[in-house]
Amino acid sequence: MNKKWIGYAIAILLIGTMIVMMVKSNLDKPEVIDTASTEAMSKNTAGSGLDQGDTPPDFELETLTGEKVRLSDLKGKKVILNFWATWCPPCKAEMPHMENFYKKLKPEDNVELVSVNLTSAENRGQKAVEEFVDAYKLTFPILLDTEELGMTDYKVFSIPTTYILGTDGTIDNQIVGPMDEAMMEQLVKDVK
Repeated sequence: MNKKWIGYAIAILLIGTMIVMMVKSNLDKPEVIDTASTEAMSKNTAGSGLDQGDTPPDFELETLTGEKVRLSDLKGKKVILNFWATWCPPCKAEMPHMENFYKKLKPEDNVELVSVNLTSAENRGQKAVEEFVDAYKLTFPILLDTEELGMTDYKVFSIPTTYILGTDGTIDNQIVGPMDEAMMEQLVKDVK
């Protein structure tokens, strides 16, 4: 009788472990949202971001080095517009991939990586961002969102959130969750 209960316990543990692994695997995958894929999806995500074909709100933000970047000035280029924070584990996982992607960019690629830190959500503000950039050895420009633009105008409530913009300045795709280098390359390749 004891052996029977031990067998049940082992079976329950194995099933429980499999369920935990499946749930964890699904949580680790970024959610690519192609807002044109279904009208119902657009209705379900209303208020949670912008839709494919929308022109995103223009902004002018400062980089860590004090340069001003205006989104509308990038029209004519493909843009990866990424919103993130230093305390976000998926953002931390994504940053080395973004750095590798950025280092490979050439002028003829006609691609801009626009990384917007949700600075208003940082405990230590710009100092936390500077320490993060140094720790991860990031060389791409980091824009500072001190006005909660990401949360108000872009309705970014889950980070990282990335918008892929076409050369016409409109949204082609939205990704909620971390991206890797291969995914960024494919998304940029697919956008017009």
